[in-house]
Amino acid sequence: MAWPPELIRTERLVLREPEARDRTTFIELLASPEVHTYLGGPRPRDDLEREMPEVPEVPERWPGSFVVELDGAMIGQILLRRAAGHRRPAAVGKADLGYLFLPKSWGQGYAAEACAAALDWFDGALPGEPVMLTTQSANVGSMRLAAKLGFTEVERFQAWDAEQWLGLRPPAT
Repeated sequence: MAWPPELIRTERLVLREPEARDRTTFIELLASPEVHTYLGGPRPRDDLEREMPEVPEVPERWPGSFVVELDGAMIGQILLRRAAGHRRPAAVGKADLGYLFLPKSWGQGYAAEACAAALDWFDGALPGEPVMLTTQSANVGSMRLAAKLGFTEVERFQAWDAEQWLGLRPPAT
């Protein structure tokens, strides 16, 4: 697949490749207790400041990593990557959808809009490929989003001291 793709535009958002100017927001996402409530807790900000690449390097730059931008500012990240080392056999080798959004952007439909756009791009880039999504079953918002995006339950399992939900989105037809 060609990377990076052209900008992906939705009604309100732009999905693009990460840039050096996104470093501060990446640190904010990874250090946020709210964002990481269901992801094992936040990382210490001091560690992130030391470890995150500085300019001119770009944080989190790899195929399938999209910055979600609203009015010129990063509000989140979408990841679509192969789950080569996934804990569950049903997910191994399949694409895995992940997302993080700043708390100030929650509840406005941005995650659904951005994930749908990224999945549309994925369907065009890799037709016939299913996509997996894993979230804690206690994460009500993420469970609603998974259903809205067309994911259906494959299994539930215990990991990181909590029940996890693994869903599958069948290939687009």
